[in-house]
Amino acid sequence: MAGSDDVVLEITPQVLLKAYACGIFPMAESAEDPGLYWIEPELRGIVPFERIHVPKRLSRTIRQEIFTVRIDSDFDGVIGGCAESTPDRGKTWINARIRRLYQELYELGHCHSVEAWRDGRLVGGLYGVRLGKAFFGESMFSRERDASKVALVHLMARLIAGGFTLLDTQFVTEHLRRFGAVEIPRHDYHVLLEDSLNGFGDFFALDREADGAAVLKVLADKAGQRHR
Repeated sequence: MAGSDDVVLEITPQVLLKAYACGIFPMAESAEDPGLYWIEPELRGIVPFERIHVPKRLSRTIRQEIFTVRIDSDFDGVIGGCAESTPDRGKTWINARIRRLYQELYELGHCHSVEAWRDGRLVGGLYGVRLGKAFFGESMFSRERDASKVALVHLMARLIAGGFTLLDTQFVTEHLRRFGAVEIPRHDYHVLLEDSLNGFGDFFALDREADGAAVLKVLADKAGQRHR
């Protein structure tokens, strides 16, 4: 489902949260287009926590602490990185309106960034929306190899530790499939979404400065529960 919001209502952070609770989210055609459109895919991307897979090479990178991972220390820098054009992504759907809305959600405590830093530089990360026990991943970027992947693994461990039950990726890419992402029908997604809105996920149950070993232990413990 897609439609211009200009005909219906002005989007505020509160309206945006209600939209997420109904299973829809906004996008823009491009960074230059001021309009926003409501999207509700027929097939929704999610990462089931019981299916999470971390490649061995990436696990080594995480253990070696090649990147320092921070939480919510430079939200504007992360969304700016996600809005950058790259050789693989000629244009972005993140316009000025999107940036303003999600910055306001961040200030309200409903939006978070997971950031990969190296030598004092922000080199990758992701951001998304927290509501109940659901986390809605919005976008990620990487200026160095594996930076966004490391941020994603840290996010998944943080959500598991905090009792979240839904990690929504909106769509599924080959990149996300490597970590266990799948597509599910809209009806099934709404069942999961309704359940995840009952309760509270603690985004900071895992320490803000949790290192790679702590993150991998959370994921290993989850995998151990699956095999019992």
